Amino acid sequence: MQTAAARHPHAPHRTWWPVAKRGLAFAFFALVAWLLVRQARTIDWSAVGVSMAELPVPVLLLGALLAAGSHVLYSTFDLFGRHLTGHHLHTGRVMLVTFISYAFNLNFGALVGGIAFRYRLYARLGLGGAAVTRVLTVSMLTNWLGYLVLAGLVFLLHPIPVPPTWPIESGDLQWLGFLLLGVAAAYLLACATLKRRRWTVRGHEVILPSGRLALLQLAVSMVNWMLIAGVVFVLLQGRVEYAAVLGVLLAAAVAGVIAHVPAGLGVLEAVFVALLSPAIHADQLLATLIVYRALYYLVPLAVASAAYLWVETRARNLRMTH
Repeated sequence: MQTAAARHPHAPHRTWWPVAKRGLAFAFFALVAWLLVRQARTIDWSAVGVSMAELPVPVLLLGALLAAGSHVLYSTFDLFGRHLTGHHLHTGRVMLVTFISYAFNLNFGALVGGIAFRYRLYARLGLGGAAVTRVLTVSMLTNWLGYLVLAGLVFLLHPIPVPPTWPIESGDLQWLGFLLLGVAAAYLLACATLKRRRWTVRGHEVILPSGRLALLQLAVSMVNWMLIAGVVFVLLQGRVEYAAVLGVLLAAAVAGVIAHVPAGLGVLEAVFVALLSPAIHADQLLATLIVYRALYYLVPLAVASAAYLWVETRARNLRMTH
C-alpha cells in the first residue's frame, strides 16, 4: 500500500530542504565574502610580503616537518577501512592512494580529491566500488571523530574569543562543545558495547569497528588535527597560544566545509583574521597563512601530482604489456 508521500514524490515537504540548504550556503558564502572584502581594505599587502620574507629558515623547516608528518599520518586513515572491509591491498599502496586523494581533496574539494581520486586509483588496483565506498566512509569518519573530540574540548574548556558583531557568544560555543563530545562519546560507546556490528542502509553495508579500533581512530585523528594546528602555531612563532590557534583552525575547517569553497580559499583567512587579529597584526597573520598554504597545500599537491602521473603511467604500461 502506497503512502501519500510515495504517491506524491514531489510533495512540498520533500522539496523545501534542498532549497533552504542552498540558501543557507549562499548566505554563509556571502558573509565570508563580506568579511574578506572588509579585511582586505585594511591590509597593507606590502607589509604582508615583508613579514613572509622575515620568517626564519628553521621555523619554515619545522613547519614543513609538521606538515609532512600530518600528511603521512592521514595516509594511514584508509588502513582502518582495509581492516574493516578485509581487502588485501598492500599497506604502501593504500597509503599512496590516501595521500594523493588527500592532497587533491585539500586543494580542489572532496568531490575531486577525496571521492573521485579514491575511486579511480582503487579501481586501478582492482578494488570494487562497494569496498571503496566503505573505505572512504571509514576514512571520513576517522577524520571527523578526532575533530569532534578536539573541538568539543577546546570549545568547552578554552572557548575562542568571539567578535561582538557575531551572532554567537562564547557560552554558545561551550554548549556546542558539550554536544560535540556527546556525539563522539555515543559513537565510542556503541563501538565498545554493541554486539551487532553490521547493518545494511539503503543497500550499503555499514560495519562498526571494535571499541579498541575506535579508540585508535580517535587517537590518530586527534594527533593529525593537532599537527595541522602545530604548523600554524610554529609559523606564528609563539605570538598566539597553541589552544587559541587550534580552536580557530577547527572553526575555520567546518566553515570551509559549509562554504563549499575549494581549499577553503579565503574562508580560512577570514576566520583567522576575524578571531585572532586583536592578538596579532593582520599583516603578520596573513603572511603566516600564505606560507601555511604553501607548506600544507601546494607542496603536497605537487608531490601528489607527480605520484599520480607515475601511477597512471605504470597502469598504462601494464595494460600495454598484457
